[in-house]
Amino acid sequence: MSNINIGDIIPEFQSVTDKGLPFTLNDLKGSPTVLYFYPKDNTSGCTLEAKSLRDGKAELARRGYKVVGVSPDSVKSHAGFCTKHELNFTLLADTDHSLSEAMGVWRLKKMCGREYMGIVRTTFLLDADARVTHIITKVDTKDSFGQIIKLLGE
Repeated sequence: MSNINIGDIIPEFQSVTDKGLPFTLNDLKGSPTVLYFYPKDNTSGCTLEAKSLRDGKAELARRGYKVVGVSPDSVKSHAGFCTKHELNFTLLADTDHSLSEAMGVWRLKKMCGREYMGIVRTTFLLDADARVTHIITKVDTKDSFGQIIKLLGE
């Protein structure tokens, strides 16, 4: 389902955080990362997923991982989403879909008989060199953190 495979280093990219700061591939390097792609801020599934990762962030940090979320929403939308749900990690505004496309998660979707392009919810676990170690394509929005912990070994 992804253009990126286990063992690949993710492609170079430029984005902007929920705080309006520039963010590139180099910002992912240096420690392992949970890089998760989700369709839209403040929707039910995306909020559940973000809260699961928020609540599990301390344990992920204990294991050396940082968390970074990506969606096509704006910086302003991300800032509000972070504030409303007390998110304790960085969100990237992929408004031009360039990172989502490069990662293979910007795809044709179908809902209620309508076809449209959007993010297919996917989580990538990266090592400290931004090399993909795991890919989760069937994300459990209620327990995204639990899925990650199982992959990392409890």
